[in-house]
Amino acid sequence: MKKMVIGGVILIVVLMFATFFGAGDAFQSDDSVNSLTMIGALAIITITVATALKYVNQIKNDKATGDLADESWDGIGEYKNPVPFGWAIIFIGTILWMLWYFFVGYPTNQFSQIGQYNEEVKESNAKFAETWKNPDHDTLVAMGESVFLVQCAPCHGVDAEGIEGKAQDLTHRISEAQVLYTIENGQNSLGYAMGAMPPNMASGDDAKAIAKYIADGLKGEAPAMFSACASCHGPDGTGMGGMAPNLKEYDETLVTHVLEHGKRGEIGTMPSFKGRLNPTQVKAVSAYLSSIKAGE
Repeated sequence: MKKMVIGGVILIVVLMFATFFGAGDAFQSDDSVNSLTMIGALAIITITVATALKYVNQIKNDKATGDLADESWDGIGEYKNPVPFGWAIIFIGTILWMLWYFFVGYPTNQFSQIGQYNEEVKESNAKFAETWKNPDHDTLVAMGESVFLVQCAPCHGVDAEGIEGKAQDLTHRISEAQVLYTIENGQNSLGYAMGAMPPNMASGDDAKAIAKYIADGLKGEAPAMFSACASCHGPDGTGMGGMAPNLKEYDETLVTHVLEHGKRGEIGTMPSFKGRLNPTQVKAVSAYLSSIKAGE
């Protein structure tokens, strides 16, 4: 036991030196908080080591005593010893502390930094909405560009061309590859009233013809199989008044749905931006995307 005590003291000293060098010059500072922190660390380390030594000693030297219970499992019996008094006090004290902490010490309806942050965000959003409740088109485009450069450019690039194909090129409606991917895999994430688009609406040359027709801006004569697309997107591909995605341009409805729900695409999934952008900012992003064209 004497060797264990000496080893415990050495361990406490080593841990205190490690804490001191890890935390910095806490004892050399005039800040009382740092000093209290070091004192608390000393107390915790000392109590932990002392408790560990106590129970290690008990494991090595104590012998089980008392009356065995009548039940046994595979020859293993259980002594009918009472719960240790100290353990019972700590257990009850923990429950009482929990009740005090929850209802008095830090109840859920008291001040919190998270609550303060949420209130400040709500006030800022209300002020923003009031300031920009009737912006003109030029203001929306300028605002949309600022939002795009912060929120969208990391994937789509500052020029909106998709960073060498790693994300969708937003300077024109959609590429043939992206249309083919959607035809083959369907789409069920945008939350349109028409619901999910099933996969494999067309295949082979028909799918390629539809993809080329949509990527070219729905110009010229529509392929025969485009009638399957027109049943939801409309004969002109504009989405039947917002019931389905617009295949011609990034209109406000499409941008709103994509930003709110995210979008599964050819190279991965775009996350939802719901809650990160307010309605005015969403409208501004839509105005900005409508203002940019490939090569301009």
